[in-house]
Amino acid sequence: MPITSSAKKALRQSFRKRDFNLKRLNEMKAAVKTVRKLKTENKDEALKQLSVAYKAIDKAAKRGVIKKGAADRKKSRLAKFLGK
Repeated sequence: MPITSSAKKALRQSFRKRDFNLKRLNEMKAAVKTVRKLKTENKDEALKQLSVAYKAIDKAAKRGVIKKGAADRKKSRLAKFLGK
C-alpha cells in the first residue's frame, strides 16, 4: 500500500481511471457484438449500428484504452465482415 499522500492520491486516481477505461472497453465490445449479430438478422440495421461501433472504437482509441492501430484494424475488419 502507498505510504505518502501523493502515492495515495495516485492510487485513487488510477482506480477511477480504470473504471472509466473498463466502461469504454465494454461499450466498444458490446457495439461490435451488436453489429456482428445484426448482420445475420438484418443487414440494413447492422449498417446503421456500424457508425455507433466506429464511434465507440474511436473513443476508446482517443482515450488510450486501445492503440490507434488496433482501432483501425477493428474498424477495417468490421467493415470487411459486413461486406461479405
